[in-house]
Amino acid sequence: MMGSMLGLSLETWILLITCLCLFVMYGNSTFGVFERLGVPGVKPFMYFGTVGRHNKVYYIDDELSSKKFGRVWGMYEFRKPMLAVMDPDMLKTILVKECFTYFTNRRNLRLNGELYDAVSITENETWRRLRNILSPYFTSGRLKEAFAIMKHHSSKLKASLQPKAQNEEVVQIKDFFGGYSLDVMASFTLSVDLDTIDKPSNPLVSHSSKLFRVSVPLFLFQGCFPFALPLLELMGASLFPKDSLAFIFKFVEMIRADRTVNSQKNSGDMLQSLMDTQANVNGKESKSLTDHEIVSQVATFVFAGNETSASTLVFLAYSLARNPEVMKRLQEEIDATFPDKGPVQCEALMQMEYLDCVINESLRLYPPAARLERVAKETVKVNGITIPKDLVVMVPVYALHRDPEFWPEPEEFRPDRFSKENKPNIKPYSYLPFGAGPRNCIGMRFALLMVKLALVEVLQDYSFLVCDETEIPLEMDPQGLTGPLKPIKLRVVSRSKQ
Repeated sequence: MMGSMLGLSLETWILLITCLCLFVMYGNSTFGVFERLGVPGVKPFMYFGTVGRHNKVYYIDDELSSKKFGRVWGMYEFRKPMLAVMDPDMLKTILVKECFTYFTNRRNLRLNGELYDAVSITENETWRRLRNILSPYFTSGRLKEAFAIMKHHSSKLKASLQPKAQNEEVVQIKDFFGGYSLDVMASFTLSVDLDTIDKPSNPLVSHSSKLFRVSVPLFLFQGCFPFALPLLELMGASLFPKDSLAFIFKFVEMIRADRTVNSQKNSGDMLQSLMDTQANVNGKESKSLTDHEIVSQVATFVFAGNETSASTLVFLAYSLARNPEVMKRLQEEIDATFPDKGPVQCEALMQMEYLDCVINESLRLYPPAARLERVAKETVKVNGITIPKDLVVMVPVYALHRDPEFWPEPEEFRPDRFSKENKPNIKPYSYLPFGAGPRNCIGMRFALLMVKLALVEVLQDYSFLVCDETEIPLEMDPQGLTGPLKPIKLRVVSRSKQ
């Protein structure tokens, strides 16, 4: 073998050496951006940049980087330069002040499959059009309409926990909160009662949970060789699981098509309202959605919203189980607001102060989206730092929420940080569980109402306890949204037995 290699012609050797040099040059060609901008950061490796340099869990890696470099640093996701920003003053400019001028768009990885026209992915005028059409479905009036739907499913959630609590069983808590969240989303959006709380084998449960499990090999390949993106798009490659996307889209499209054929009207659900825009446009295309856009928005809201809401409830239960004194105080507020386990009313629920504090603190420790991203449309200077055109600005929310200057003893679960007395001391733009500015989470108020109702209804009757199977501390999942690597297990007990 060695002899045959040495016997290669001069031309072949020149070709091999040239290819090797080009390979090395291409792998390093995007590096050096931050040295020129005077921004600190880790020295990148060829092709792999700075990925996982401090920790394989990307948001814990962000936290460790912030401790080393401060609130602004440069990083490379494979060959892609990204500016990490945790400075609240800069964040105000990027997310709010200059949103429409310079930072309108999130990063688009392009390999989005059927989600290419979802409101969370689209850009510029397309995003504005979709956002303007969708915003009316999340007004206070719509939330009050949705509350009755939430109540129906929260009652089923409470009933499903009863036999477990009577026997003081250890449960995988997401099995219950995940079913509740998905059922609420499907009922509000599609007028469909999936009943996944009692029927967890429904394939939509597994497909929705896999939606954010991106293909690691494809993510790595597109990061190292972005020139191949157009070809990958033509081939129909998708970072999201194609079988799950196809199943979900087929499910939603089947309901939409049936409505069209049978002229069925469900004025209370989101799908019908979006379909009605097609019939009532009066020649104004900007107010209308295509069939595919309708299916994309509904699928995104139901299944992406389900995962983030379920995750929030799971972390709430975990945090309360680990902090029983907080849970006891919250239950006292619940009992005072709704005496004798009375029915939960929307107005009273929204006025509960300590409940707000508990949920805010859980979202501080475990924000569903550990990062936010914006792309600079033009070169702009923010607080003395030049941000070149097309550079990705990454907001490390998980790390920001654990900055000890903003949050003393950040690892501690302390809901009083968000009390009426302490709230004025919170630095603006240091708390971003739903983002900020025009491109924040459109379903924020809906999600909070759903989470509050479920938590209050459950804690009226039950308590969560840690057990031998409860992992402390949690090992976090390096993929997707903020979440544990293994399912969280807790013991659920009836309050009457305590």
